[in-house]
Amino acid sequence: MRVFARKGFHTSRVGDIAEEAGVAHGLLYHYFSSKDEVLETIFREHWTALLERVHAAEQTGDDPVEQLRGITEAMFHSWLTEPDVVRVVIREIARTEEISEHVGELVRPVGAIRRVIERGQAAGVFRSDLDADLAAIVFYGGIDELISGWVLGRLSGDEDEVAAATRHVVDVLCGGLLHQVREPRGADVSA
Repeated sequence: MRVFARKGFHTSRVGDIAEEAGVAHGLLYHYFSSKDEVLETIFREHWTALLERVHAAEQTGDDPVEQLRGITEAMFHSWLTEPDVVRVVIREIARTEEISEHVGELVRPVGAIRRVIERGQAAGVFRSDLDADLAAIVFYGGIDELISGWVLGRLSGDEDEVAAATRHVVDVLCGGLLHQVREPRGADVSA
């Protein structure tokens, strides 16, 4: 992970990985057939753990807003605990032909978000006039853009910023989802 995060997948050599791990070059080939398999293993292990956290948040039985907060925290947790893995996933997975078949995996949390939104709509918590699929994509897009900002260095990504980002994603995006009595456009609210 550290080698790929530091040097990039395509410029890294198997020898770089072996050196970082403190093992002989041949020993690495005993466990992995190629650096592609190393990347595949990193992705599979990281993504499985992330999906488990997302689904645990989805299944809490909390109200839908708190479930979405839990999903957001689960997604951001990886950045705080494994930033090198997140860097590798964001920078390398879609660009590596052998691994790019897993790009569909990257959007699996959208399904969990959609299910929470649909349950919130059925319970009258969230607006029923919104398409749950599109709302889930927008919600996930907010999370993904923040993570990409941390990876690319546009944002600091420190613990305080991650906590603030969680609050903002949930408050801003759930604010648009919540079922509320709204004044018609152009209505004079000062009266």
